[in-house]
Amino acid sequence: MFPEKERAGISWDFPQQRGECVTCCATQGPGTAYRGHQCIRQRRQQLCPPLPPSQWLLEQLLLSQKHLLFQLCRTALCISDRTPECQARRQRSRQGGNNWPWQPGAGVECPAEMASAEPDSEEAAEAEEATYEVMPCDRTELSQRLAVEELITTEASYVHNMQLCVSDIRAHLQKKQLPELDLEGLFSNTDDILHVSRRFLKGLEATAGRGQEQLLCISTLFQEFKEEMETVYKIYCASYDQALQLVESYRREPRLQEEILDTLNATVPHTGASDLSFFLVMPVQRVTKYPLLLGKILENTPSSASAHSALQAAARAMAQVNANINEYKRRREVATKYNKAEHLTLRDRLARLNTHSIAKKTTRLSRLLMHEAGIVAKTEDKEYDDLEERFQCVASSVATLKENVESYLGHLEALLLPTPHRCELQMDEGPALQHRRLSELLQSTVFPEFKQRVHRLVWQPLCSLSDMLEGPQQLVKKRLDKLLDYEEIQERKSEMGSVSYDEEAAMSTYLAINDLLLAELPRFNQLAVQLLGQILRSFSALQLDLAAQVLHQAQKELEQLPHGHMPLPSFWKVVEDSLQHSGAQLRAFCQAFETVTPSPGTQPLTPAEERKVLSLVSKHGPDKLYQVTSNISGSRDLDLTLLRGQIVALLQSADTKGNTSRWLVDAGGPRGFVPAAKLRPYSPVQAQQPGMHLLPLDSGTERRRHSYASPEAPRPQVATFTPTFQVVAGFSFAARSPQEVTLQAGQPVLVLEPHDKKGSTEWSLVEVNGQRGYVPSSYLVTVPVQDPAGWSLPV
Repeated sequence: MFPEKERAGISWDFPQQRGECVTCCATQGPGTAYRGHQCIRQRRQQLCPPLPPSQWLLEQLLLSQKHLLFQLCRTALCISDRTPECQARRQRSRQGGNNWPWQPGAGVECPAEMASAEPDSEEAAEAEEATYEVMPCDRTELSQRLAVEELITTEASYVHNMQLCVSDIRAHLQKKQLPELDLEGLFSNTDDILHVSRRFLKGLEATAGRGQEQLLCISTLFQEFKEEMETVYKIYCASYDQALQLVESYRREPRLQEEILDTLNATVPHTGASDLSFFLVMPVQRVTKYPLLLGKILENTPSSASAHSALQAAARAMAQVNANINEYKRRREVATKYNKAEHLTLRDRLARLNTHSIAKKTTRLSRLLMHEAGIVAKTEDKEYDDLEERFQCVASSVATLKENVESYLGHLEALLLPTPHRCELQMDEGPALQHRRLSELLQSTVFPEFKQRVHRLVWQPLCSLSDMLEGPQQLVKKRLDKLLDYEEIQERKSEMGSVSYDEEAAMSTYLAINDLLLAELPRFNQLAVQLLGQILRSFSALQLDLAAQVLHQAQKELEQLPHGHMPLPSFWKVVEDSLQHSGAQLRAFCQAFETVTPSPGTQPLTPAEERKVLSLVSKHGPDKLYQVTSNISGSRDLDLTLLRGQIVALLQSADTKGNTSRWLVDAGGPRGFVPAAKLRPYSPVQAQQPGMHLLPLDSGTERRRHSYASPEAPRPQVATFTPTFQVVAGFSFAARSPQEVTLQAGQPVLVLEPHDKKGSTEWSLVEVNGQRGYVPSSYLVTVPVQDPAGWSLPV
């Protein structure tokens, strides 16, 4: 097993057989010279080459076992050597020089004497007596010393294996560049663990040779490193299950498993490891073994010793570290369970409903209603409420910024769509040419690069931050649900004195979520605010860069213009004159267009429109009628959706908040708010009749249109008038058969029949530009005719 022993010619059975001092080995440990004897470590350094670290650790462990066996034998022999018979035989041996080998029952020499004395050596006998005086005969002290040696030796072995895991195995896998391997998920924070363990091992090795102070130094060392150990090991232990799942998934992939085995055989063949889990489990095992090692040292330390209380404190500290790691791992498991946003369909949600879930949701809802009604008091947590308020503020800011940036990118995309610089111009020189070159440069280079940078430096980080907020948002929502359950269970527990196991688990779940949020939200809020600020700074820097690039390119083109070097007041004077001249030309064109364009034909009211207008006049009077100038789409509560040309009656010239830009109107049935800017007063054309005729509202259907008769009984009566309307196409329509006719939006039409041959009102027979045909009735809109003196474009 140890070839270097054969090369050196050394027998390693016991210290006496290789000339090593027994006292030295017992009191100071292997490796220290005593008088003229040479220790094994010095002889190996002179005669043998260095051993590999793993083989050296195994050799040291075997030597420790041999030393323990030897010391137990020496203790037993030392006890028997104190008898008077042994003392007399020792005296006779010194006087006569008799030092024969001892045989059981021969009565020649004491076995303890034969174990250390050399032939005819009085000096060796004195050394033996000194050995009897200094060698500890207490079995407890020996066990204590071996326990300390086990702590240091196993720590060195652990650090060596972690070094292999980080420097050899992980580095070898990184060189393979396998995209399927998640090295960060596998090895987590092993670098931090190795850094802490190296410093801890260095401190343990520094305690050697301090005698009784060694135990105190070890206790102090554990107290100093407990916080660092808890920080690094809790992160690793929380992600250990995920690492095992990755190992299991890689085991099902033959190619990846082959690459992993090749790495293990190339880097650590002496371990015989067939999987990465052999090394990944080491940190978990090591942190749980610290309390056991300290407990073993404490068991062999007398209660009267000065280091006993310090060892007790160190053992309790490491036990608390393990408890904190377990609690942190449990919180992370709860968070992993509840922080996933589920996007379920209605069918999936209905499938999850059962008696238990319905009862639980009903209990929560009733509890929440009692909170809102003040029947039961809410559980208040000022610290958590402040953290949640800040978190919700950050989440709202991120959502708003994401919406604005998305709109900004959409507008930037719309800006890049038109390409006027590609159109052929009839001007080969002058300002138009410079403008064309500048537009082409901005459209092809500056703006696309700016868009890419915004997408990479602003949009992608913002989306990542928004995704990061989903987990905490789910936890905050789940905490409220669990809080309602917790309050209900607490109330039941105070009444009944005990609760079921499931209810205890529900209470523990709430406490775990609450503790996790209290511990993690402050740090999360801080990081989210920092990232949000960095995103805003990046966006501002990109805007500045864009402005600088556009200004630089524009200055180069402006230098080539005739007025490029013109003073600024003169330049603004030229701009003002050009705008005035262009405005005058536009007004002249509009006037000429209105003069030559004929006025559209008129169309009488349909019976339905006539009844609607008469009803509005009877209720509100002619002076309250208004006409809708353009289509209105209601986007808020109580808003109306109206078509251009409809007649409404004004009820109130302000909304409930006193806003005069929203008016309350009656549309002949529904009532609601519309923008005041899209209404104008409606003035119908009075009928050309010498007298005023009155008409009852519920006159018979046999009456003629626009001819009214006096009522036979007193009823509500209104003044007759003849409003002039026309029917226009509200939408464009393309004919699909010879029986249909094509329409353009806004084109006046003449309705011949408001139904088809079968009497269906879905189609109407119309005449357009001398052509007759059917069109959908829903495509036709009735609008009032404007003053025929002039014609204006639709608003």
